[in-house]
Amino acid sequence: MLITEKSKAIAKHYVTSSVFSSKVLIKWLAIASLVGVIVGAIASAFGHTLIAVNNFRAAHPMIILGLPFAGLLIVFLYRYFKDQDDRGTNMVIASIHSSTGIPFRMAPLIFITTVITHLFGGSAGREGAAIQLGGSIANRMGKKFRLNQNDQHIIVMCGMSAGFSALFGTPLAATIFSLEVISVGIMHYSALVPCVTASMIAHFVAEFLRMPPEVFPVAAVPEFAAALFFKTVLMGALFGVCSIVFCMIMHQVEHLLAHHLRNAYVKIFASGCMILVLCGLLGSDMYLGSGMGIIEHIFHEGETEPFAFLLKMIFTALTIGAGFKGGEIVPSLTIGAALGCVLAPAFGFDVSLAAAMGMIGVFCGVTNCPITSLLISFELFGFAGMPYYLTTVAVSYMLSGYYGLYHAQRIMYSKTETHFINTITH
Repeated sequence: MLITEKSKAIAKHYVTSSVFSSKVLIKWLAIASLVGVIVGAIASAFGHTLIAVNNFRAAHPMIILGLPFAGLLIVFLYRYFKDQDDRGTNMVIASIHSSTGIPFRMAPLIFITTVITHLFGGSAGREGAAIQLGGSIANRMGKKFRLNQNDQHIIVMCGMSAGFSALFGTPLAATIFSLEVISVGIMHYSALVPCVTASMIAHFVAEFLRMPPEVFPVAAVPEFAAALFFKTVLMGALFGVCSIVFCMIMHQVEHLLAHHLRNAYVKIFASGCMILVLCGLLGSDMYLGSGMGIIEHIFHEGETEPFAFLLKMIFTALTIGAGFKGGEIVPSLTIGAALGCVLAPAFGFDVSLAAAMGMIGVFCGVTNCPITSLLISFELFGFAGMPYYLTTVAVSYMLSGYYGLYHAQRIMYSKTETHFINTITH
């Protein structure tokens, strides 16, 4: 009799849990699909606009002379809309750690000012802007739906995934990125179904709106052997060190500019002038924009300048650190591809394979997102080089330490021990 009553209680519990889970599933399929449609459409429009302005700049190269004045316009817009304390992607990440909201004005501001930055040649990416765009829009939608605080965090993560997916064409990596980047060592699996849904729907919307995904051909992938494993370990270590250098340059340049040029207008104008002077000294504008042109040249021509990776770091630091808008993700991929291209002959790797390893190695180091890095390698380069990508990601993650591009990101567990540390990135 007791066994029967206990069995009934257990069965009732599972039925109740199943019904509750089904309701939650339906709720998030509906909400996340709507986020995917809206953010996917806006992010696709954003992507097409960036393609258009980059093509325009390529056809009219003298427009880069307006970069310092474009900077003045960006500062004015943020001052006018009383958002001069904008912290970009850090604000989106911080909103998930706490009850702080994301102002809706972030969405139109980041859209317009990133387009201005790209039009006049600032060295900045687009995915970081898409994450801010998606997070801001999703945050506003959550308030309209009157979601509780926990669900509000999840819908912001949906927006991040949707923006990343639509703009870069990597829905798998986009799904995991928003789960992984918030707290390193802990993943918010409660957001898995919502983020998968938002990412996939945004990807379908981007495909419908003809937003081209990024794909890079890896020419030759040799059979993985012991000697190649140890070579890959060494290359992964170098990419991890490179990611540390990039983070240090980004943060130090931002600090120096803020310390010596306290007026925001003076700071951004001076930085714009410094970028133009560097272009003049180098006799090239190849380090302007996101750097996607450098990546494409490496994969198709198999070559780049020896110090391209270091110069891209400097151009990006002067751009983002001064207050121009955009993301750091594509510049980090560019830096990795350029370093991989330089290292390829010394290690006996095909240039395209070494560049692919460099892209995900540096990306992993600056974002502290190993699973995202592995998934993005499959989506960008295919599955053939899996052992190389896995080894590179693992070593880069360990040796990049507690550095990162996002100060709001928290490292919950040590990278070398099973030890809870709960610290922020350097």
